[in-house]
Amino acid sequence: MTTDLGQFALYCAILLACAPLLGGYMYRVYSGQAVLLSPVFKPVEKVIYRICGIDAQASQHWSRYAVTLLAFNAAGWVLLFAILRLQHLLPWNPAGLPPMSSDLAFNTAVSFVTNTNWQAYGGETSLSYFSQMVGLTMQNFVSASTGMAVAVAVIRGFAGRKIRDLGNFHVDMTRGVLYILLPLSIVAAIFLMSQGVPQNLNSYVDATTLEGTKQVLAQGPAASQIAIKQLGTNGGGFFNVNSSHPYENPTALSNLLQMVYILLIPAAFCFLFGKMVNDRRQGIAIFAVMAVLFVGGFAATYSAEKAGNALLTNSSTIVADPGNMEGKETRFGILNSTLWATATTAASNGSVNAMHDSLTPLGGMVTMLNMQLGEIVYGGVGAGFYGMLLFVVLTVFIAGLMVGRTPEYLGKKIEAREIKLAVLAILTMPIGILVFGALSATVPVAMTAVQDAGPHGLSEILYAYSSATGNNGSAFAGFGAGMPFHTTLQGIAMLLGRYGFIIPILAIAGSLGTKNVVPVSGGTFPTHGPLFVTLLIAVILIVGGLTFFPALALGPIAEHFAMLAGIAY
Repeated sequence: MTTDLGQFALYCAILLACAPLLGGYMYRVYSGQAVLLSPVFKPVEKVIYRICGIDAQASQHWSRYAVTLLAFNAAGWVLLFAILRLQHLLPWNPAGLPPMSSDLAFNTAVSFVTNTNWQAYGGETSLSYFSQMVGLTMQNFVSASTGMAVAVAVIRGFAGRKIRDLGNFHVDMTRGVLYILLPLSIVAAIFLMSQGVPQNLNSYVDATTLEGTKQVLAQGPAASQIAIKQLGTNGGGFFNVNSSHPYENPTALSNLLQMVYILLIPAAFCFLFGKMVNDRRQGIAIFAVMAVLFVGGFAATYSAEKAGNALLTNSSTIVADPGNMEGKETRFGILNSTLWATATTAASNGSVNAMHDSLTPLGGMVTMLNMQLGEIVYGGVGAGFYGMLLFVVLTVFIAGLMVGRTPEYLGKKIEAREIKLAVLAILTMPIGILVFGALSATVPVAMTAVQDAGPHGLSEILYAYSSATGNNGSAFAGFGAGMPFHTTLQGIAMLLGRYGFIIPILAIAGSLGTKNVVPVSGGTFPTHGPLFVTLLIAVILIVGGLTFFPALALGPIAEHFAMLAGIAY
């Protein structure tokens, strides 16, 4: 226990030390100031603008910003879909893999363009090196930078006074890739290679096991994709079992680096926000909210897994109960498995180093709830922060009702238009999870994807659509998501979860940007102190609890009580 707590404290200390530094660096990048890497990347940035015909000085209204983003993402989807359908004709396919089916290619292209990285396929058995490098890895960079660009544009709207425009999408996206994602990914890729992660274009290797059977060992350019999949909260694995595979995550050091990278940029956005609104306390308050929810989620998951399965604990065949080790790597143990599970679902990352289908019912419920709250506990790169700002808007509205005063945030009045847009965005989660989940639980062909009976089967469905709508990408491994019904419906859920948040929050930012700042008075509700932090946490939990508790009660909670009664599924 002491060792586990020490490892958790080390992880938090590293994150807390790095996030403010990165947040300050990101502030200089997005404000156009010179940084250490400017001599290297500034000429490249100018060449990109010149080739693409981009006017870097032109600023965009929120609607223009949104249209540009949608057009760019649509073009990326078309390109990736074509690569997946034509990979048998393209180079770097030493295994001779066939093209993806049209429904699976649709699902995969949507998945990577929306930063979800849901994988209804096995990477080493379905994708060529060309598809992995040119198709998926490219989208890992630009989809992550898209979320970062939106968050920066939204902050400009919240912070600006009487402004009409929110910036330039092409410039924000390009700077995010060149100055932030690319350098940090190169550092991580080199480190991962030093730990034993492959980075080559070699053919697969035939090996003979100790039992004398033949086994095919997949190779490929894994390190480069793994670096950006964690940094950009993408999460899609190069190999089928993701970061539990020894080629993706071979050592304790590679495990630590990848866990830090999952939350690094999302945490840094809190400090970037503080600098952009010229009030560090505002960013620290939001960071504190995220930290409380993250630590609480980890504590609940760790406790559930450490307690183990009551059916095994009570068995006379168990000499020394180590907790629930089913589905976990012995080299990582319960601490690193539950910490990863909490981080990857708190962020919209979705990579796994243990199988979530094997978590205890309550452990699995926490990971599910992290996604159902909207991926805001640090969340995805950029996406988590602008998702949290939706709850901030809702919270100050509720606080305004309590004191009988028009709600304000950062000196801007929050009025009916902003509240309607915030509620519209927040409703995308229950639509994608509960409505689409209900369809999957009632349509006979969809039910064939469910592996287990009873409440665990319902949990598989809830988790799958929570992951898709939340743009997370992790899965209860027992759910067979490769059938056309689910590849299509989950593709729609991913689009809803991504753009159902982006467009309303950009509209809110555009509306707030045009407003002037109201002077602080005795009736102004402070949004940087413990009271606001507590109220924001309460609003997040109440909204999530009221929306999803009935479904969770029929799924993981019912399974937990069944387990205590000696019933397993």
